Amino acid sequence: MAQEPESAPPLPRPLLAVALGLTALLVVGVAAAGLFLGDDSADPSAVHTGPLALVPVPAPKAESDECEALLGALPAQLVSSGVTLPRRELAAPAPAGAVAWGDAHHEPVVLRCGLDRPADLTPTSRLRVISDVQWLEVPEGGSATWYVVDRPVYVALTVPSDAGTGPLQDVSATTRDTLAKGPVDTRG
Repeated sequence: MAQEPESAPPLPRPLLAVALGLTALLVVGVAAAGLFLGDDSADPSAVHTGPLALVPVPAPKAESDECEALLGALPAQLVSSGVTLPRRELAAPAPAGAVAWGDAHHEPVVLRCGLDRPADLTPTSRLRVISDVQWLEVPEGGSATWYVVDRPVYVALTVPSDAGTGPLQDVSATTRDTLAKGPVDTRG
């Protein structure tokens, strides 16, 4: 007949309570230290640092006089949902006609000037007028790209969905004051 193995005597309740309490205290202490002593690199909302790399896109008029004038007149910062976003440095080689605003905690707002006519611009497109500038909105997941369609060059402003209307208003006012108004070309 097999013998039952001897079981260890149970820990006294006060010792068990101290062991569990110390374990819980250690877990809370490590979590608190991570919150208060951690750096922004561990914060998933602080991932937008350093120069912003932009993918090149066809922009045949990016170096035109109109784009130079617009880029030179754009504000150094934009207000997005109550937060002031400074200009972001672009990673080299930066595409001509491009500017961005943002900080470590917000998705960037990107402007590109001198683009080809947007393919989504058709005779039935719904356009929005902001500060006397006509825009075509093209939603893309968590952002939207707004195209200026009534000026001598096409301008695209890509904004995160939580950016509010500030970037569009600021860029509209600058566009209105810098570029001559023209007809909207909906021909493909």
